[in-house]
Amino acid sequence: MVSFGALAAKPFEQTYDPILSSLGWSSLVAGLPLLTVFALLGIWKTRAHWAALAGLVVAIVVAVAAYKMPIGQTLSATAEGAAFGLFPIMWIVVNAIWIYQMTVSTGHFDVLRRSFGAVSQDQRVQAVIIAFCFGALLEALAGFGTPVAITSVMLVALGFGKMKAAAVALVANTAPVAFGAIAVPITTLAKVTNLSEDTLAATIGRQTPILALVVPLALVYMVDGRRGVRQAWPAAVVGGFVFAILQFACSNYLFVALTDIVAALGGALAIVLLLRVWQPAQIVGAGDVALAGVPEARSGGGGGPAGAFAGQDGRADVAKAYAPYLIIIVVFSLAQVEPVKSWLAHGATTFDWPGLDIRNPAGKSPSATVFAFGWLPAAGTLLLIAGVLTALALSVRASQTVRAYGATLDQLKWAILTVAAVLALAYVMNLSGQTITIGMWIAGSGGVMALLSPILGWFGVAVTGSDTSSNALFGTLQVSAAKGTGISPELLASANSSGGVLGKMVSPQNLAIAAAAVGLEGKEGELLRRVLPWALGFLVVMCALVYLQSTSVLGWMLP
Repeated sequence: MVSFGALAAKPFEQTYDPILSSLGWSSLVAGLPLLTVFALLGIWKTRAHWAALAGLVVAIVVAVAAYKMPIGQTLSATAEGAAFGLFPIMWIVVNAIWIYQMTVSTGHFDVLRRSFGAVSQDQRVQAVIIAFCFGALLEALAGFGTPVAITSVMLVALGFGKMKAAAVALVANTAPVAFGAIAVPITTLAKVTNLSEDTLAATIGRQTPILALVVPLALVYMVDGRRGVRQAWPAAVVGGFVFAILQFACSNYLFVALTDIVAALGGALAIVLLLRVWQPAQIVGAGDVALAGVPEARSGGGGGPAGAFAGQDGRADVAKAYAPYLIIIVVFSLAQVEPVKSWLAHGATTFDWPGLDIRNPAGKSPSATVFAFGWLPAAGTLLLIAGVLTALALSVRASQTVRAYGATLDQLKWAILTVAAVLALAYVMNLSGQTITIGMWIAGSGGVMALLSPILGWFGVAVTGSDTSSNALFGTLQVSAAKGTGISPELLASANSSGGVLGKMVSPQNLAIAAAAVGLEGKEGELLRRVLPWALGFLVVMCALVYLQSTSVLGWMLP
């Protein structure tokens, strides 16, 4: 039996212009794997796992035939990417959905649904509170698909159509992403670029809040079109404005790691307070039915539908319904506090992935050849702990807990395959040099780099599904391009992260997670078509913002 190590007898030296020594022609070839995936998903409506596997095959062929990567190292990179897709990414998603499954099987999720209905029966308001605010809180604590997985099923439970719920959850998961997972994307960006973390956070905190101002309005439009914007804009504006102000203030003047937590809680509280004095003229409920002139709902009185929702459940029932999410918040918060953080760190290890011996043109090994196996501090493990505590809090029998886990694995089986294939594709593209080729080609744009810089971050997240990974991949490239054009390195590095958040909704990885969470396996292509216009529209806004920040027009915005 031939091992990966035997096949990787000599180092593989990356080259970024293998086709006619041209970055342009090489980029065309390097883009074939992604073109394959998006064409199969968006045009031919192929199921996501088959599209991802086809893209992986194309990436392997390009790596071996065009980039001259040894077949052994190519297969080893494939295995490492698939392993990363399983852990930590799907390890997070599986345990997040498992907690949800337990709340469904015990009936507590119905209580939670009624509780949210008591706050507002209007689906447009629910979309902002749940998908945007609560999703931002989950992004702050866990990231890696957790917000999309949990908020999409919550919306379905509230009566949203499956496709609409998944699309809303994906679009909502934008503005918080750069500060997600306790600001890990920014920490990573500072590490790879050797730039000040505080300066990067402050710059990003003057870009993504612009998204926070418009995303809630987009969600309202997605739920109910122009009527929704006319009738429910106060909730979207208040929630988005408070979120934006707090995200700016925390990232610039307070605690970067807590940015999304403070912004999410503040935005949700602002909407709840608004609803005490204001309600939409019409209440849009399940099935997009508009109930005109409901005075009880407008006043929040106990005699109306909102009061009826609240009256069905006692305080103890409501407390148990919220318990899983409070437990998640407490567990993740404690994990960031010493000495718990140091203790968890003992359960983490890193090792060189077998069969990979790769050198870039500078003679250094890419960081992706080292696999980080943080089994104890991983977000998925923390969710597992939260799940066990949830089972105890809700008095779920051990047999019921196990059945819920089995049902979760069965529900996510195709999503697991899709994510493993997508990350395998990403690792092959990254380690062979294909991704860097495309990045260098974009970075060679000269003076318009400020306009194109967010696109590079968008591309990185679309490939990897992670703003952290995109920053690790392209952060240094952005800084190098900035030095060659006279543009602020901090601005372009920050633009990589801010533009990257908009690639999350079109990442095959996140599309698979959203589709699997609501039971739409095989509909990933339709979901992509739903969210792609929003991704591109927001990207245009971010490109224009970064470009103007590089000039005297909006240069005053920078720290």
